[in-house]
Parts: sequence; structure tokens; C-alpha cells
Amino acid sequence: MLYRQLIAYMVTDLLPQIKNSLERSAPWRPRVIDLFSGAGLFAHAFEQEGFDIIHAVEEDPVAAATHVNNLRSRIDVMDVRRAVPAQECDVLISGPPCQGFSTLGRRDQADPRNTLCLEVARWARSAKPLVIVVENVVAFLDSPQWDTLYRRLRKLGYDVRPFVLNAVDFGVAQLRLRSFTIATRIGFPVIRSSRKNVPTTVRDCFSGLPRRPDGKNHHYSATPSELALARMLVIPRGGDKRDIMANAPQLAPPSWWKTPGEVTDIWGRMQWDAPCNTLRTEFLNPSKGRYIHPQQNRVISLREGARLQSIQDSWRFCGTPYQIARQIGNSVPPLLGRAVAKAIKKLLLP
Repeated sequence: MLYRQLIAYMVTDLLPQIKNSLERSAPWRPRVIDLFSGAGLFAHAFEQEGFDIIHAVEEDPVAAATHVNNLRSRIDVMDVRRAVPAQECDVLISGPPCQGFSTLGRRDQADPRNTLCLEVARWARSAKPLVIVVENVVAFLDSPQWDTLYRRLRKLGYDVRPFVLNAVDFGVAQLRLRSFTIATRIGFPVIRSSRKNVPTTVRDCFSGLPRRPDGKNHHYSATPSELALARMLVIPRGGDKRDIMANAPQLAPPSWWKTPGEVTDIWGRMQWDAPCNTLRTEFLNPSKGRYIHPQQNRVISLREGARLQSIQDSWRFCGTPYQIARQIGNSVPPLLGRAVAKAIKKLLLP
């Protein structure tokens, strides 16, 4: 009996010490809050580099479902303007809507979504991060909203500097320029390129996938309509809408003839041995860019698009094909995201 009491006492007495010892020996994981988190791929890049995602906010319930499907972090499915930080963090990351800034769209300065980026300053005031990262299109840097955000973050005591990075320089098979506005209280990161001697290509990304989409693991591509197929049949390797106009003018709509030199990438084929152009949210639609398979008469599949964005095959998406394409096109390519996260972690380490 005495022996059992002694053992019970020792266990009760030693457990707190053991717990404290384990906590001291565990690697430190900087805490991250993710605003406008989308499908969670930017947060995932930070998690892979040893960060702890403690809170995320995303208004789109389908994208949020993908986030929950792959990450364990708490996520609030709501308008970021109604959400409040639950605790302080070390890093605040965000990807505010870019539609009103993008040169690929109407670039509407009156788009009400443009002011959402200013929520970053509100969250910075409450969460007190040491580093803030705001990802967006490059044109965001020329907007009055960026100027306002810059002034508000400076007023909060941050040094602020914009960076423009090309995903292809970080091992992504895509020519994708994006801005990263970094506000910091501890110095600026050195974001190092990991580009190989030979850039990753479309062929590299598609390697190992079934030649024809089989529907498994999002390797899905819709069957083209009769008109779409007729157009694709006359587009040679590396070709685009100009080949349709030259080889089958009856298939070209009147609008193409009114502006024959405008936006030549639409109805374009990707090239096997080069990176692709920027992957937009509507890459399942051949009229939105150079999204036709290099050789087959179809647009690229969802899984092929995910690979071009450097998203792992193990990533599980929720939603319809067009909702998934939107999640892919809106995401920060994980290889690029990891390079940013790695550089920031070096700032935070003692």
C-alpha cells in the first residue's frame, strides 16, 4: 500500500516537471494568423516551414471547407470585417481580393473589395504581429489603397517595403509575378530564389499523370463543346486564336476581327518545354488564356493546374470543378510561399 502511494506521489509530483521539460525541448513554432485565407495554401506553406497557424478567416464557405480538409487550424467563415483576433500572433499573412487591381480584369478603382486590404492594419493593431505579409497582384502597389495601408502600418510602428517575386524563380512552372508587401518590426527578410539551371516546365509538371484525364484525384477536364473542339482542332502546337482566324475564319466571332491584335493568348496551347503563363481562376475556360493542353484537344485538368501551381497531389479540394479552379488560381504557389516563410522564420529565430 505504501509502495503504491509513493508511486502515485512521484507521478503526481513529476508530471508538471516532465511537461515543462518537454515544452522547453520542443521546437518553437511562431504563431500565424491568416486573413483572406482561401483554400489555405499560403498558410500551408508556413506550416511546412514550422509555423503554427492559430487562426484563419475566409468568407467563401467552399474554400474554407478545403482549408479545413487539409489544415487543423481554427477558421472563421465570415467577412473579415466582422471577425476579431482571438489572440496575438508573431506573423500576420493575408491575400486580399485582387480583382479590382488586376490588369487582367477591368482594374476598377471603385470596386468595393479594394478597401478590404485596409483590414490588415486593424488586425495588426490588435494582434501585434512582428511581421505582416500582404500578397497581391503587382498593380496593387500603384493603388491608392496600398498608399493608405502603407501609411497606417507606418503609423503603427512598422517599416514597410514591397517585394515583387516571380514564381518561376522558386521552382514553379509558371510565369507568375506577385507583390508581397512586408511590414516588420524586426528587419526585412532575404527571400532567396531556388531556381534551377533549367526552369521547371509544363512537361515536368504533367509527368506521371494519366495521359487522358481519368477523373481521379481531380484529374478532370470537361469535354469541349462542338464549337470549342472545332477551334482546338485547327490550333497547332504553341498556337492560339490567331491560328483559328487564319485557318478557320468562320469559327472566329466578330469581336476577334474588331480587335485582331488584342490578347493573343486566348484559345492558346501551352508549350511542353516551357513554364506556363499566369494561371488564372478561370483556367477551365479556353477563352480566358493559354490553357489548352499542349497536344490534346482539351483544356488542362484541375490536377494539371494544381501541379502547375506547385500544389501537392495529396491536397484535397472541396467544391465543383469551377470552384476548385478558382481556389487553385487564387492561391499562392506553395513553393513560392515556402520561400517567403523560410526567410521570415530566419528573422524570428533568436
